[in-house]
Amino acid sequence: MMMSRIKTGTLIVVLAGGMAGCGDGGVQEVKQWMEQVKQNTKVSIPKLSEPKKFVPFTYDGRASIDPYNPKKLAIAFAKLAANSKGIRPDFDRRREPLESYPLDALKMVGTLQKNGHSYAVIQADKMVFQAKVGHHIGQNFGEITKITENEVELKEIVQDASGEWVERKAKLELQETKK
Repeated sequence: MMMSRIKTGTLIVVLAGGMAGCGDGGVQEVKQWMEQVKQNTKVSIPKLSEPKKFVPFTYDGRASIDPYNPKKLAIAFAKLAANSKGIRPDFDRRREPLESYPLDALKMVGTLQKNGHSYAVIQADKMVFQAKVGHHIGQNFGEITKITENEVELKEIVQDASGEWVERKAKLELQETKK
């Protein structure tokens, strides 16, 4: 009895599966729609434009001056030196301790008065330095020009885009400590 039930159940499943496969599932409708769209759609391919005519360029470099000629370079460097304003850093002087730090890594934390001179108290990393007018500071050949209670003014010597040395002004402002 049990065997006949299993056979009957299997037969029902096979027949149900076969009946489900008999329908087209709407495939015929999709095929008709695709045929209709193909008939109504017009294919348009734009024409390619004509290619531009290539005109070869003949380089006549023999008549011009060699840009890497040492004499030409020497003349250009001489003109550059003659036109410079005479501003250039002193590479022969001894470096001061505050010149090993970039300007943005230095903080002015106060001022001092000693023997009639004003000193700026400058912190670099965890060390504190005293600097006065004429001392050098920062990595761009900066020289202190003025010290007030709230700031240190300096002039730096930097190279511009053309390679000439120019002066620019900068300052360190007093950094208030939070209590």
